[in-house]
Amino acid sequence: MEISKYLPKFVVNSYHFVLAWLGSFFYGNPSKKLKVIGITGTNGKSTVVEMAYAVLRQAGYKVAALSSIRFVINDQTQQNKTRLTMPGRFFVQKFLKQALDAGCQYVVLEVTSQGIEQSRHLFIDFESVVFTNLSPEHIEAHNGFENYKKAKGKLFSACKNIHILNIDDRWSEYYLQFPAKEKIGFAINKNEFDGKLLKANNVVLDNNGKPSFNLNGTDIKLGLAGQFNVYNALACIAIAQTQGIDLTVCKTALEKIKSIPGRMEYVIEEPFKVVVDYAFTPPALESVYQTLKPQAKKLICVLGACGGGRDQWKRPVLGKIAGKHCDLIIVTNEDPYDEDPMTIINDVAEGAEKTSDVILKKILDRREAIREALKNAQPGDAVAITGKGCEPSICIANGKKIPWDDREVVKEEIK
Repeated sequence: MEISKYLPKFVVNSYHFVLAWLGSFFYGNPSKKLKVIGITGTNGKSTVVEMAYAVLRQAGYKVAALSSIRFVINDQTQQNKTRLTMPGRFFVQKFLKQALDAGCQYVVLEVTSQGIEQSRHLFIDFESVVFTNLSPEHIEAHNGFENYKKAKGKLFSACKNIHILNIDDRWSEYYLQFPAKEKIGFAINKNEFDGKLLKANNVVLDNNGKPSFNLNGTDIKLGLAGQFNVYNALACIAIAQTQGIDLTVCKTALEKIKSIPGRMEYVIEEPFKVVVDYAFTPPALESVYQTLKPQAKKLICVLGACGGGRDQWKRPVLGKIAGKHCDLIIVTNEDPYDEDPMTIINDVAEGAEKTSDVILKKILDRREAIREALKNAQPGDAVAITGKGCEPSICIANGKKIPWDDREVVKEEIK
């Protein structure tokens, strides 16, 4: 039983604050000798971290990056198996110290709202912070969307140097209130911003859903599918430009990226497409389906709901989105934790049942669900397997984890 639930909030906050200070003190305040870039928002954080790492490396710098995907220092990579996007204070400070000892000049960190609430961002000197977008998530954990929004605001309050924001997102106005020496906006739609604006023009998706766009007279063709990746690329370019990195360097690095683990990752391309994506929020799921639907004769969707006991409101919403886009929906187990997985499956399926007469199946075993999706796929179809991305396990009752990888299961089952 988690004792923090029964303690006064100021006691819990003080505990987290002290741990953050101790972690920084123990490792000698390493961030003061590094340029640390923090990426926050609901969706796209890990992709922006990966893109920024690639661009900074292309520019010749030694770089470390920490995200839900991996921990990397220069080119030494370790998969993030903690199931924590932003691990504890001592872990992060130790990582910063290791980066400093390895001669890194930059560290790119994925920063979550729950990490912020537990003071994991404190005693880190941020060179710049980036806002990708905001939509309802972790609502129960934060006791409401307003608290979730404000939690991310604490990162912008802590960094007064450079703020980089997606101004097409309706919630950017809130984060623009926080003072900074420099503010950069990026957008596809908006044309005006009180500061420097990076505006993508002529955004076009090819037959595989991969976007190209023009920025300040330079054409950039991404190897990653989805219009949302234009926003991620713009965020990365904004980071680079604050560091004096030329747009041609960004173009070279971004065009080299052909896939990011578990993020619109094409595991199979022929005779039908199989894509694994981390999407577990309604906007992210919709973006995946909108990208794949035009490419497919038939769209087959395997989904669940991330995190048993959490954000129960979104289960029927995810089902409704699947019902709008998919021709065959297979609702399956994801990360039930201590909740009955069939309850979660039924909650998701209820949303799909209310929206359409598409074929709907409920399959508890995730491997069996993936097998069923592949059996039903024909040449020219697309299979979207969402919710876990490259996560290395399924979390079940009593804190147990089952080793898992959607991508490996697809490869095994396709044989």
